[in-house]
Amino acid sequence: MYKAIAAIVLIVGACPAWAQMTPEGLWRNIDDKTGEAKAEIRIRDVGGGVLNGALEKRLSKDAKPDEVCKECSDDRKDKPLVGLEIIRGARKAEAKDAAQPVWEGGKILDPENGRNYTLRMTPIEGGKKLEVRGSVGPFGRTQTWIRVQ
Repeated sequence: MYKAIAAIVLIVGACPAWAQMTPEGLWRNIDDKTGEAKAEIRIRDVGGGVLNGALEKRLSKDAKPDEVCKECSDDRKDKPLVGLEIIRGARKAEAKDAAQPVWEGGKILDPENGRNYTLRMTPIEGGKKLEVRGSVGPFGRTQTWIRVQ
């Protein structure tokens, strides 16, 4: 009886940590040049394990509330930056290491230049941070986002 209760307590106690090892949630990205918080992006499961993410809040001092994506060349052209879907179609990849899940196969938009990049997201530090890599072929860059929620 006590062993069963202890097992339940361990399982329930481990769930919050396990649940955080996903990109789903609210994230803050940091400007590569200034080191300041730039925006908050909410990543959601839109069904079938597919993750999309939208720019929820702009944090930079010079952000204009009504600014639109002038550089976008697809259906996001001239759409407001706040609410703009910048991550599309990420799926959990077959993991070589179950403790280090990875989401890829989607695209991430840089609204500053309108370009879409191949996406790879990896939760790190127990899900407190998210490594977000955008690339074209062998070239790309990785940012580390910080979990807000």
